[in-house]
Amino acid sequence: MTMTSAAPWTARLALVAGATAVVILLLFAGARSVVLVAVGASGTAVALAGVWWTLVHRGPARVLAAVLAVAAPVAVLVLYVLAGLLWVVLVSLALWTLAVASGRFALAFALAEGTGPRSRGERRVGPPERPFLIMNPRSGGGKAGRLGLPGKAEALGARVAVLDPDRPVDVAGLARRAVEEGADLLGVAGGDGTQALVAGVAAERGVPFVVIPAGTRNHFALDLGLDRDDPSACLDALTDGVELRVDLGFIGERVFVNNASFGAYAAVVQSPAYRDDKVRTTLELLPELLTHETGPDLVVRAGELVMDRPQAVLVSNNPYRTGDPAGLGRRSRLDSGVLGVLAVTVDSAAQAAGLLRGRNAPGLVSATAGDVVVDTQEPAVPVGVDGEPLTLRTPLHCHIAPGALRVRVPRHRPGVPADRPAMDWRGVRRLALTTVRTAAGHGPRRSH
Repeated sequence: MTMTSAAPWTARLALVAGATAVVILLLFAGARSVVLVAVGASGTAVALAGVWWTLVHRGPARVLAAVLAVAAPVAVLVLYVLAGLLWVVLVSLALWTLAVASGRFALAFALAEGTGPRSRGERRVGPPERPFLIMNPRSGGGKAGRLGLPGKAEALGARVAVLDPDRPVDVAGLARRAVEEGADLLGVAGGDGTQALVAGVAAERGVPFVVIPAGTRNHFALDLGLDRDDPSACLDALTDGVELRVDLGFIGERVFVNNASFGAYAAVVQSPAYRDDKVRTTLELLPELLTHETGPDLVVRAGELVMDRPQAVLVSNNPYRTGDPAGLGRRSRLDSGVLGVLAVTVDSAAQAAGLLRGRNAPGLVSATAGDVVVDTQEPAVPVGVDGEPLTLRTPLHCHIAPGALRVRVPRHRPGVPADRPAMDWRGVRRLALTTVRTAAGHGPRRSH
């Protein structure tokens, strides 16, 4: 749809839905509408505080806190019912949700129609002559074997090395030997940890890299726009591919394609019991970690920004989308040339309740930087690198290598959906009103 038929009408819908939500509250609740909003916000804040107390206590105190976290929103609903205004709240909330969604879509329409689709620097390339693929049969619950990926890859002319689960192997060394023997493309069917190791070799030796999402989460494949539900389709990169240049993150000399995590999460996944019972292990270890009784006191420097004693830090290869509720969904780009930094510092129930403000919460810091240093008084700290638990010596230096990796992807693939902008009511109003004037014959002035 064109600019005059898509973005403006969606913006108008946002304004009408938002106004109707407010009118319904005022019409049927009157002065009590302010009380309704305050009660809802207070109930949510108390619930978040209850979650915090659940995480930092054990025994009876944890049980009481969990009950509070559940009881607070239930109590709010009961109050709405007793006041006979539950339907008013639900209808207003539904309309407000529609308004926000429509507003963001309108802004996204305007952005897409005004600037056109963003190019990722694709270039057509011929098929490799001697591709070499490494496949991990354990990744994704044995996905590579179930889908017959080794045979399919060999049928396309690739040399395939299937790892033996009972015999650990130096994956990076295996990839280096393959290049020395003439391989002109490297690829991995496995999880993000294995992808990162071989991607580092591909960047080091200047050969293209193919991602086959045969792991559990495959976040790197997701942000490359690949089809995670059909790993076999990624083999089309060997015969009908295009090449992209993407960045690589480094922690010291080790590559990460997604992120490196520090603090509470990194410490929890180090526990031998975590693999067998994730929930119980997390609840057992978090109280001391969140209250700084155990674990390292981190100091994070991202450019001129200094963060003191955050409980959790995530350094990512390119920042995650700001529009996601937790900021940990997808990355719109892998070629921005900067690291993303997300740090959480919550030392009280009040700060936990403050997380209602999303990325504007005092306890949540989001930034970008070319270099990040994570330090502590401890000689070594637990780190999660693309999901792999490691223990590394401090201080830890993270940096990004712009355009370091040549990635070969299929020409036909799902792609990365456009990022929806953050909600901006002024922008929505301006978009709707500008279009109304244009439709009435008052178009933009032309310069002479």
